[in-house]
Amino acid sequence: MKLQFMFLTVLIPGPSNPKDKLDVFLQPLIKELNDLWSVGANTYDCSLKNNFQLRAALMWTISDFPAYSMLSGWSTSGRKTCPYCMERSDALTLGLSKKQSWFDNHRKFLYCDHKFHRNRHKFTKGRVIKTPKLTVRSGTEILADIEKLNLRKVTEEDAMSINAQISKTTGWRKKSIFWDLPYWSTNMIRHNLDVMHIEKNVFDNIFNTVMNVKGKTKDTFKSRMELNDYCNKPEYAPDEGGKMPSVPYALAKEAKKALCEWVKTLRFPDGYASNLGRCVDMTNLRLIKMKSHDCHVFMQRLIPIAFRELLPPQVWKALNELSLFFKDITSTSIRREDMERLKSDIPLILCQLEMIFPPSLFNFMEHLPVHLPYEARIASPVQYRWMYPFESYMGELKVNVTNKARVEGSIANACVVEEAANFCSYYFDDDVTTNRTALRRNESPDRVNELNDEGIPEVFIKSGQTFGTKGKRVLEEREIFEDQMKCLLPNITDDDLSKKVESKFPDWFKNYARDSSNNVNVHIRTLAEGPARWVKTYTGCKINGYRFHTLEEGTTKSTSNSGVCIKASNYGPNEIDYYGRLVEILELDFSWRESKKVLMFKCEWFDTTQLGTKIHPQYKLVDINHKRRYKKYEPFVIAEQATQLSRVYWDVRMLRLRSDRARKGAEDRNSDVSSMAHRWLAIDRDPTRNSGIASMVHRWLAIDEPSMVWR
Repeated sequence: MKLQFMFLTVLIPGPSNPKDKLDVFLQPLIKELNDLWSVGANTYDCSLKNNFQLRAALMWTISDFPAYSMLSGWSTSGRKTCPYCMERSDALTLGLSKKQSWFDNHRKFLYCDHKFHRNRHKFTKGRVIKTPKLTVRSGTEILADIEKLNLRKVTEEDAMSINAQISKTTGWRKKSIFWDLPYWSTNMIRHNLDVMHIEKNVFDNIFNTVMNVKGKTKDTFKSRMELNDYCNKPEYAPDEGGKMPSVPYALAKEAKKALCEWVKTLRFPDGYASNLGRCVDMTNLRLIKMKSHDCHVFMQRLIPIAFRELLPPQVWKALNELSLFFKDITSTSIRREDMERLKSDIPLILCQLEMIFPPSLFNFMEHLPVHLPYEARIASPVQYRWMYPFESYMGELKVNVTNKARVEGSIANACVVEEAANFCSYYFDDDVTTNRTALRRNESPDRVNELNDEGIPEVFIKSGQTFGTKGKRVLEEREIFEDQMKCLLPNITDDDLSKKVESKFPDWFKNYARDSSNNVNVHIRTLAEGPARWVKTYTGCKINGYRFHTLEEGTTKSTSNSGVCIKASNYGPNEIDYYGRLVEILELDFSWRESKKVLMFKCEWFDTTQLGTKIHPQYKLVDINHKRRYKKYEPFVIAEQATQLSRVYWDVRMLRLRSDRARKGAEDRNSDVSSMAHRWLAIDRDPTRNSGIASMVHRWLAIDEPSMVWR
């Protein structure tokens, strides 16, 4: 999904949108796709050094929801918007607002004997669900329906008038040109739902309703007036004077102000997210001009923390479950059983939201997530099927417009030049830097064995790139011991290793290496002698795909790059996560015959006991008491062992909880950390931690989309 592998195949002249007539411009592309499938292309195999006939097939299309209708031919407006439910949708038209609502449209996705099926009070008044679970219709069945309706392709004569007449009684608007592909009806997924825009719209609707943003909230006077027509919630109806009672899902003015002030103080690692503080409107107490990626970060990483102290437990729990759903569905590595679990979880989450929010909140965007696990299980992780890389590509195309009077020509010429340069770059020498081979912003060069010796320990193989202010200082005796121990035993996990053995090991190892009868490798002997007393210090380092800054260096920056996490054992069988802050970056020199250097981090670690670290038993959110430190003096780690974290600062004392019941629930959750003055939340950016949802030990607010991290 990199830009150099994307090709501009169709460029439609503006300024008018072709809408359903898009198929006219797709005819050459469909012809070439048919040729690639039936005839193929003569291709040279450089490994076998002979030619073969290459055949290719179109897997699916990727687009936003309006373009979904243009490509598929199914109308994405009205009560039949959902391309999976189709005419089986239970959407309703609200009485006063006249808008379509998918309220109480998700109980039918629960398993047959779920108690919500028989609930007559929490959903639509007096309604019991007896509808069997919907099955996904195959492409062959859909094509048969289209043929039965006698829909025309837009390239045929009188197609527009005939299709317009047929579309009055059905959701189909045309016969898509993609049905000309002989294999299209056998594809299990032909057009992808775009998770990027679905997540953004769901977040916007919920967040603006919780923040009660004027003009954007779904909790309006009309929605309150019609609320009792569908739900059994008379306590929320406006009084005779037109005043609307307060609701549990909307924040008071003080809470909104506290939330906006908190967002203004947020700092994330470099390349993780944009500066959300610029989106805060303190005058109207709202967030404005948030891009899709901003909504993505807030939905998956910040909602569990932002509303934890502000909303009642039942509302916070429902929003947190929705946040975790999007986090799991956008994982870069998924498993079939995980998607089956999400398929059964998302209807329950939506039902919980239906019991809290008004029917006006649930437009088709709140309904579409119920079908996302099916697509993920059949297709692949969403990183290969959503709009982020293509939105980025279209942004690049807009930059190439140098003549606004000839927009299409500017884009076409720039694409030809870029494609030619990209193809030629494969024949350049390795030492020539091109856009294809250049390192990204926070990438460091690959590990280099400068000594060209296969027997050299990995700890001496150069990795990482330092930058920033350089300095020199002398190591203290205690620091030398700790540094040497980390280099000698970077992964101490044996249960039999005791403190006494650890304290004696460096001296024993040095004497053992000096004994010529032991025939110790020269590199091991260098390691045993320990580092030089003089060390170089730096304020920044790029390693493992992260950009680290020391704590002091980061105080003047808008990003936070000093958070560190390592997984280690404390002389026991179980590994735990250690959280800390980067204090100093040191380059140790183990010079003897050749220069051998090791990059080390000196950190201050937080207390790992329950007095210092609290993990939510259900959602695994991590609270860290920043006033408590790890008691043992072990400040050093090898830089390659570290992963980056961001700590979200949250003063729990500045908020007054909504009710005594909510206060009691919060005190129960924080009983072991009630003395904490501030809350720090760890955001893990280690790609290896999200390798499988079910195997995840902790639900950090993790980001694991390398293609999603804007540089």
